[in-house]
Amino acid sequence: MPGNKVSKQKPCHHCKSRPASAPPDTSTIHYEKFWLYRHCSSVQQRDRQAQKAGQLFSGLLAMNVVFLGSAFISSMIFNHVAITLADVWILLSILKVLCLCWIIYYLLGTSRQPHAVLYRDSHAGPIWIRGSVLLFGSFSILLNVFQIGYSAILIQCKSRVEIVFPSIEIFFILTQAFFLWHHSKDCIQVQHNFTRCGLMLTIATNLLLWLLAVTNDTIHMEIESQLREVEQRFEGKAPFSHCYLCNETASCTCPNTTICKVFQKGYILLYPFNTEYCLVCCSVLYVMWKNVGRRISDHHVPHIKPTFKLQGVVFGPLLGTIAVIIGICVFMMYQIQATGSAPNRQVFVIYYSYYIVLLPLMSVGAVIGTIIHALEKKELDTLKNPTRSLDVILLMGAALGQIGMSYFSIVAIVATDPRDLLNSLILSHSVLLIFQNITQNVFIIDGLHRQPLMPPDNDEEMKEEQNHEAYDQRGVNVLELGQEIQKVSLSYIQSYSHLSWKRRALREISFFLVLCNIILWVMPTFGAHPVFENGLEKSFYGYSTWFAIVNFGLPLGVFYRMHSVGGLLEVYITA
Repeated sequence: MPGNKVSKQKPCHHCKSRPASAPPDTSTIHYEKFWLYRHCSSVQQRDRQAQKAGQLFSGLLAMNVVFLGSAFISSMIFNHVAITLADVWILLSILKVLCLCWIIYYLLGTSRQPHAVLYRDSHAGPIWIRGSVLLFGSFSILLNVFQIGYSAILIQCKSRVEIVFPSIEIFFILTQAFFLWHHSKDCIQVQHNFTRCGLMLTIATNLLLWLLAVTNDTIHMEIESQLREVEQRFEGKAPFSHCYLCNETASCTCPNTTICKVFQKGYILLYPFNTEYCLVCCSVLYVMWKNVGRRISDHHVPHIKPTFKLQGVVFGPLLGTIAVIIGICVFMMYQIQATGSAPNRQVFVIYYSYYIVLLPLMSVGAVIGTIIHALEKKELDTLKNPTRSLDVILLMGAALGQIGMSYFSIVAIVATDPRDLLNSLILSHSVLLIFQNITQNVFIIDGLHRQPLMPPDNDEEMKEEQNHEAYDQRGVNVLELGQEIQKVSLSYIQSYSHLSWKRRALREISFFLVLCNIILWVMPTFGAHPVFENGLEKSFYGYSTWFAIVNFGLPLGVFYRMHSVGGLLEVYITA
């Protein structure tokens, strides 16, 4: 037959292992075509090679930009005469203008082309991460407003670049936040290489802005110089400068006016938000870069997406709310006393004692949750998911901030006086913080790789929703409203009792950890920085060194708590 002749002519070398006696049927021919399409298709290979080449080229572009900016920033730190802060600002302003041009072109050109966005990644850009971009972006804009006002008051000793740079920064933040809010889920199908390069350039610019924020302590040094000058005058000593910025800042101190103090204090308070904004934007932009040219098949799209429902949890919200309330009281007490002219030692004891009680509870909950995951028989989700892969990397990387600071604190305490009450509390806090970060990461990562388990009582919920619609249509009187409230209460109790003990425990633990991470995010974000204000590590490592360590680890720690909340909510929903 003609069909048999076609199948026998020049067989693929992959098919030589098939016995000759096997009759050629339609299934064999179909299998050969499918095998050739997957492994011998030159079109598919060229497409894959082009994607790899585009990713490699854009990655090299970002690497060179980061190295160039890092060289500028490092030269400013080690040789502040040849390279000044104004030079670094000029370089970053050029990069931001280039990024703005590309973002505007993407918004007005690329995304509006025919068939540009055929697919959207449902996992990318969840509402909590986009909300974080808007929140931190708003605070970063306010930070730049304070910086402009502070520089305008001291215009006689400040460069005009210190006013121009924050102005460009405000426009950059606004444009980038709008871009990420509307297009973070895009899987762009046109202009692949140009889009990859634009995204990588924007990522590199945000990384350099974060690196500058970590190392630039100009205003902090000005405040230290001003306080040192006041103390020396009070003691009747002549001012003496022992840092390279002190001679410059001695003639450029904030005048004794309320508006200048507000700008100065607001800048210090909002400083961590800018670093946080840069890190969040980098994570969203990286997912967009991975999704360039990606085609999402039907099995990647969830047909039934689990939703957040506060059912089947009692003890987790209760214990978490207690932890939040106590944490707010401790935070307010700390803010009132520790920010005064003479910080009270007792407030540090209370602050660290709160952590020493809370961190073991969180660690035990994470360990129990990990054990329950091991006992479950839910299948692992092995589908390719760039968002989940990035979540794992960010959790592991952001945890290094708190873990690194903890190890620096441990070394400083052991080398000085670990038997002191406050020092022993700081030592215990550092050890427990390391253990809590590790156990929580294991619990979240294990939960993110579990397939969602849909609740068994969907039919009952649909019937109840239909009953609700029927009642709404014919009008609900007072008696029926009372019966409906009773039915909802009974439904909640039944859903709680119908949940298996494993699912119930996972939800309780996840919700408890969500609330705990929220309060541990709020406290350092809004000004509680005992690692810098207790004076122990600062006196051991020196001001500049410990400032760089804290500015590197603190934003990562804040980012870790915020990112953990999103991961724990995913674990809660899929439980």
